[in-house]
Amino acid sequence: MKHSKRFLDIVRAVKARVKETDVPTVRARQKKGDTFYLVDVREDNEWDQGHLPGAIHLGKGVIERDIEGVIPEPDAEIILYCGGGYRSALAAENLARMGYTNVVSMDGGFRGWNEAGFPIEHDD
Repeated sequence: MKHSKRFLDIVRAVKARVKETDVPTVRARQKKGDTFYLVDVREDNEWDQGHLPGAIHLGKGVIERDIEGVIPEPDAEIILYCGGGYRSALAAENLARMGYTNVVSMDGGFRGWNEAGFPIEHDD
């Protein structure tokens, strides 16, 4: 997908402020059994096409509205992902503004996860 310059400018500025991790690190942490919330911020139709094992779905359009009902602990470790790492960075910044102190965006997103050959789940 080709992104507009203005959108990319916003994302670059946000990525300089939020914490990020990468696909191999998240997969290694899953395999190790680490405890954290893994949140997919993609659109409903993207989620329906497959998602990371153990993920919960809070689309970027509703995450700020719904996060406290799903993850009420402001110090909980939350790893957000989207298609490539842009929307998750934007969502991470907003959650930090809401007082969540341990939010990380996964650079590479679902695309990077899939390209690495890591497992994908589908809801039946």
